[in-house]
Amino acid sequence: MTSPFSKGAARMAIAAGLLAATAACTTVGPNYAGAPHAAATAADRGAFLRGGPATDAAIPAAHWWETLNDPLLSRLVGDALANSPSIGIAKAKIDQARAGLAANKTGYLPTINTSLSAPYINIPGNLLNPNASSSRTDTQNYSLGFDASWELDLFGGTKRKIEAASARAEAAKASLADAQVSLSAEVARAYTGLRARQALLAVLEQQESIDTQLVALADQRFRQGTAPRQPADQARAQAAQSQGQIASTRAEIIVLTDQLAVLTGREPGALDADLAASAPIPLPPQQVAIGDPAELLRGRPDIRGAERQLAAASADVGVSIADRFPKISFLGMLGLGGGSIGDIFDPGKLIGLALPRLNWTLFDGGRGRAKVDQSKGALAEAEARYTATVLNALGDAETSLTRFGSDRIELGKALEAERQAANAADLQHQRFTAGTAPRSDAINADRQRLQLTMAAINARAELTSDFIGVSKALGLGWTHTDQTSDAAK
Repeated sequence: MTSPFSKGAARMAIAAGLLAATAACTTVGPNYAGAPHAAATAADRGAFLRGGPATDAAIPAAHWWETLNDPLLSRLVGDALANSPSIGIAKAKIDQARAGLAANKTGYLPTINTSLSAPYINIPGNLLNPNASSSRTDTQNYSLGFDASWELDLFGGTKRKIEAASARAEAAKASLADAQVSLSAEVARAYTGLRARQALLAVLEQQESIDTQLVALADQRFRQGTAPRQPADQARAQAAQSQGQIASTRAEIIVLTDQLAVLTGREPGALDADLAASAPIPLPPQQVAIGDPAELLRGRPDIRGAERQLAAASADVGVSIADRFPKISFLGMLGLGGGSIGDIFDPGKLIGLALPRLNWTLFDGGRGRAKVDQSKGALAEAEARYTATVLNALGDAETSLTRFGSDRIELGKALEAERQAANAADLQHQRFTAGTAPRSDAINADRQRLQLTMAAINARAELTSDFIGVSKALGLGWTHTDQTSDAAK
């Protein structure tokens, strides 16, 4: 024998099925067909305009810092990618976006609630029956109930919400990749700057020693009456300038050491022992793989993020349009109860309610239309942002390649000038030894050589810094594999 409970449940299930079957569901709003071709000419060209002879179109290594062949730098970059708070922030945003996506996916499911109540009521007896005595009446009731509500996605509003949330979750993953790109570049730049300043400090200390000798010679000549006071004052000014440069360089070394500690997720001073000893400035390889513009457009994370934000904005238009259409919802309730606690277990006390509902706002003063226009405006903005991101990325790449090519030439000239200055200093020392030139000329030649040595150090550091700029502009520092692994967590 079929119980009243099962009959009521069956009727409500049939009613829900009929509503779903009779609903002619459709999905309103634009169907996203991908981002616009913002740089079709560059993508089709197959090569960067400013690549130069030191580059080739091979696919570059994602972990580009390893090509600098500096184990300590590689370790610092790895520590930063694992421990930096900026990476933690980006990962937290991914978790938030994933939670938002999961919440939107529940829009397809019904909401089910349950309640158990046992109200006690004490009222005047004549309140319910005017003919009754004025004595009070006690009533105790017990009820156990379930209710479920479900809104049909007639016009795809829920579907579009899920599309938008999914796109934003993917944009958050692209933001993590972009943070990895920027962080690896920051660490490498700070490390290169540190090694350059350590090398400069050693040269400046040699220069200070030379300046001390020049001051002594100028003072000796002044006291002997063979030279005026002016050369002695100039020598002292030059020595003071060197001492100031030494103090400034030492401070910069401390600042960069602390910066590297913070970038790797440590407190300032944590890397003092690791970085105290000088080491050569890391140099890029002779031939640098840079890929092509099409590879840049596929791989650079900020372009991917902008494209996903564009997809989300497109879905938002569908959400706002769907809000203007009728909504059909279904409310079902089942309850058991009565005057005794045993009534909540008695199928004969079943109460059932099925309530289909149609809701449609006929007049809202133009609010719905304004929301649609607002979402369309946001879509146009997202498209413009995507185009700007693509163009800026190509501009960054071409500019970085131009500077990198120029720096190779500059470094070659700086090294040649350093060799020539070393030769000139040797000749001056030979002349001094032969007695054909004063000692001051030999010492000044040494100082000139040190000046050009510092110029060569700066040229080395600039070349590596611009190689880092090229790697950042290409969007390197992460891989699709890294992102896939992260997405699986």
